[in-house]
Amino acid sequence: MAQPGFDGIELVVHAMAQTSVDNETYFSDLDAVVGDGDFGYSLARGFEIVIATWDDIDRTDAATFLRKVAAIITSRVGGTSGPLWGTAFMRAGAVVAGSERIGADQAVAMLRAAIGGVKERGQSDVGDKTLLDALVPAVDELERAVDDGSDAAAAVGNAAATSCAAAEGTSSMLAKRGRAAYTGERSIGSPDAGAIGVAVMFETVARLWPQSQR
Repeated sequence: MAQPGFDGIELVVHAMAQTSVDNETYFSDLDAVVGDGDFGYSLARGFEIVIATWDDIDRTDAATFLRKVAAIITSRVGGTSGPLWGTAFMRAGAVVAGSERIGADQAVAMLRAAIGGVKERGQSDVGDKTLLDALVPAVDELERAVDDGSDAAAAVGNAAATSCAAAEGTSSMLAKRGRAAYTGERSIGSPDAGAIGVAVMFETVARLWPQSQR
């Protein structure tokens, strides 16, 4: 598998930011089914600042860049999403502190660290009907591809497909965390907004990754 560098991190973060802004209404509508309906709005408010200040974010190294993004998200995204997503970026950055180049194994380790941060901060795990239900299977697939030496574009594409299927699968789950948990059985029948958000972000990265390698 090709070795992604700092450019790869920038691509992923910018794709996440643009996806959040572009899908603000969609994500909020999904969240409104059993939640507060503010997920899309909250996420967009933080990531639009990331986009607006993109050229000014400190790029001394990958870890510094991710810490700065984490600070923006934590301070600008409302509700529980700010601390969760901010922690994810912070933990990912800690993995590559001092690294000049980010290899495939490190990329997976960053994602694993982000997952660990979300689990700890949100007191949640796979099966609770959260973004973890789309993120963890995608990272599992990505790690398998790295271990197999798969082409990067194909690996990211497969991870995106896995994430999408897993996100849709949250429809049959009972929510155990967040406002949706208070709705009990009513939470069954619709997908988790956070999981769908992660899946759409993966799809965006999968679409852009081949273009960035030309």
